[in-house]
Amino acid sequence: MMDEYVERVARVLDGEAELSDPVAPQRMPLRRNRRLDMPELDIDILDFLSLYGCQLQYVVGERNSVMGRVMDPLNRLRYELRFIDAARDCLPDIDRKSLKTSVQDAIASKRESLPVAIWNATWATEEIEALFTLSKGYYPVSPEGNPVSDLSLDLDRLNNTLAALLAGQLDHSLDYVGEVHQRWQAEHRAGQLLNSASLLIARLDDATAVIRTRLGKRPLCFDGKPNNQSDIVRNMFFSVYIDRIQPYMSDVRRGQDALILPLQQMAEAQSGVMPETFRGWAQRHLRQDGDASIWQELDRAMAEHTESWQSLLGQCGLRPGA
Repeated sequence: MMDEYVERVARVLDGEAELSDPVAPQRMPLRRNRRLDMPELDIDILDFLSLYGCQLQYVVGERNSVMGRVMDPLNRLRYELRFIDAARDCLPDIDRKSLKTSVQDAIASKRESLPVAIWNATWATEEIEALFTLSKGYYPVSPEGNPVSDLSLDLDRLNNTLAALLAGQLDHSLDYVGEVHQRWQAEHRAGQLLNSASLLIARLDDATAVIRTRLGKRPLCFDGKPNNQSDIVRNMFFSVYIDRIQPYMSDVRRGQDALILPLQQMAEAQSGVMPETFRGWAQRHLRQDGDASIWQELDRAMAEHTESWQSLLGQCGLRPGA
């Protein structure tokens, strides 16, 4: 669709269509470069296991089981929260001062490292790689309904939960997060939006170059009066650009607002622990503004393309909106 658009612009303006290579989005940094090391407690495990009847001993026992040693990031976050909760419940029943101090220190340590566990359970997961994969093509043309509505609702809820946890409100359930991860695994909309943004930038710039070349030659209309060629150009403008290209650009922009923006918020809320290897990627693919942002570049390409059409049609008194 976008290739054909550039070719049709060139055809009605007696120009040459040159299709440039889109600047491909970058693959998300490898998981090993996104995952943060979780600090382990330097406390004698026998002290914890001596807390007979205290829920904490069972929580710690789970962590030290065979399965507990290979917890995925989400289950590790759940474990950290259960540890803090069980440890706080145990404190009133501990008589030994040294042990009570150890448990208090453990709670403080777990709370301090909680942002690391949260980061790993969001941005260091396998599932988010699938959401951002670049191998599933482009964002759909004329989709039925909103392709990102469920993902957007998920992220709004998840961002609220993460904000509460990071603020120290630890009594929020994570039971729903597994379903969120399943949708990330099954749907690839973030990567498709990035692919489409890259393609739109390239093809809008290609078409803008054709129009600007025409603007540098004799006017399309003499004394601003429409003629046969301007009628052909105007018809193509409405039948192709207005009826097909603009709706697709609007769909991509709505997808950006509904999905990329809350993903940006999820990253920026965790900027304190964000790995440097991730920061540059986020500035390019998640940030809505800034010189490095693909979305800022798309805004620029759309604005310049609109301006070029206005200038061309304005030569014939046909400026859109006039």
